Amino acid sequence: MSHRPMRWLSILLLCMMPLTAGAAEVDLGDLVGKPEHVIVLRHARAPGTGDPANFRLGDCSTQRNLSEAGRKQAARIGARLRAAGLAETTVYSSQWCRCLETARRMAVGPVVELPVLNSFFRNPELEQKHDRELREWIAAADLNRPVVLVTHQVNITALTGIFPAEGEVLILRREPGGLAVVGRFRDP
Repeated sequence: MSHRPMRWLSILLLCMMPLTAGAAEVDLGDLVGKPEHVIVLRHARAPGTGDPANFRLGDCSTQRNLSEAGRKQAARIGARLRAAGLAETTVYSSQWCRCLETARRMAVGPVVELPVLNSFFRNPELEQKHDRELREWIAAADLNRPVVLVTHQVNITALTGIFPAEGEVLILRREPGGLAVVGRFRDP
């Protein structure tokens, strides 16, 4: 008998558990805007999984988009970041409409499309390439100022090993050996 189904069940159950004390939410004011830190978040609520078969980049009518709850969630995330001291900064976003809308509704600064944040959900064979390019981008980024990245679950999981909820924010610290997750929060 294979242990693989049991392993996947264990992973699924772990993903469904509430945050443990070790991964508890932190005081964002202690982390937002600190040098060598980057804010990474999964787009706000967008019902469904993946995108329709007729998906076209730049055509929101062919994509899975934010729900009204997702639009409100993005605004709350932005308010929480501003309350934590995030002054206006550039927000880098995947080119998917749900990410761009999340970034804009957060209202923490101008939004710049960054293709390295695009989803590889439909093309899992691109995971290593996307992950390597995103790590290279973060390694070269000027993290002396706040940096916000809006992307997808698959990108964040490849980068951190964490399966984020829609609208979940992770604070990463750039270290000599890579990236460390130093904080996270979820919008209820």
